[in-house]
Amino acid sequence: MRTLNYLEFEDGVRGGMVTATRQQRKALSRTDVEVVESPWRAGNPVQSLGTLFAGEGYFADYDVAHCNLVGPGSVAVARHARRNDIPLVLHAHVTREDFAESFRGSTTVAPLLEPYLRWFYSQADLVLCPSEYTRGVLQSYPVDAPIRQLSNGVDVESLRGYEQFREDTRERFDLDGLVVYAVGEVFERKGLTTFCELAKATDYDFAWFGPYDEGPQAGKATRKWVTDPPENVTFTGYMADKRAAFGAGDVYLFPAKVENQGIAVLEAMACGKPVVLRDIDVFREFFTDGEDCLMCSTFDEFEAALERLAVDPDLRERLGENARETAAAHSLDRVGEQLASIYRGLVDGDVEDARVGRVEG
Repeated sequence: MRTLNYLEFEDGVRGGMVTATRQQRKALSRTDVEVVESPWRAGNPVQSLGTLFAGEGYFADYDVAHCNLVGPGSVAVARHARRNDIPLVLHAHVTREDFAESFRGSTTVAPLLEPYLRWFYSQADLVLCPSEYTRGVLQSYPVDAPIRQLSNGVDVESLRGYEQFREDTRERFDLDGLVVYAVGEVFERKGLTTFCELAKATDYDFAWFGPYDEGPQAGKATRKWVTDPPENVTFTGYMADKRAAFGAGDVYLFPAKVENQGIAVLEAMACGKPVVLRDIDVFREFFTDGEDCLMCSTFDEFEAALERLAVDPDLRERLGENARETAAAHSLDRVGEQLASIYRGLVDGDVEDARVGRVEG
């Protein structure tokens, strides 16, 4: 079976959808599915005009089309798939809810995005999404297509050796003692203000490892905190190797307001780090307060959770060990098997098999 796994603007976009797409491809490499990354016959839409005029076709050959973004390239792929009876999978990494509070103007634009997403996702033979929470969001629009939850997974292999980065990274960013940290793009939806206000209320070093915008596209909160951070907060900017972040940090703090799953949370768990999360539906779906994480609803609860972890190394160790077990349930082997099963169901014309995602063996 030959499957298109497409992320348009792959070299220009960043964030969880890039990680998720590349993890899908890595997971599928462990199956019998052959993956094509570009839908265009000659590798890009412009050069493929030549193959079209030569009678060789504009699109590459594949048995299933799987798109991970919602732009014009994905629309073209969707139309081609529908015209040629190619099973179409659309992956919902983008919702109106998680688009808000990211960059300047995104909160204003977010409500206008919903009708487009409803139309776009409704073209699919099957919509995949990372969580039951996201599935409920899509159903509320409503999206007129079958929707199935599939974990983004976690690439444990990509994290191996994170411990060796600890001393160099802490020295590079002048971090000492218990380091509270986050990983990923810096914007308000991910709990930026809570992160910084907690830093102001404690004596620990806080570090946010990840890129941030400084230009006119940056959100108000991002500009405020990055320009004038609390004394004990470091914004590192882009990190070439994420293992440096997970090696340097001690307590993973992620007070996100909206998430579709949270790949970096799973990565922190795979490294055995104690994790502190905002108590929202999507995290309750995957994690258990007091077992593999601490969940908090108020500022005082966040502050108390950090204090508990700071003074209780046994609690940190217990949560971290349980977190490793949680992360193991999201292995790429499992993701690959489920994706391959979904594709087989669609190719065989059994939509129910694809929706259930039965795994053989």
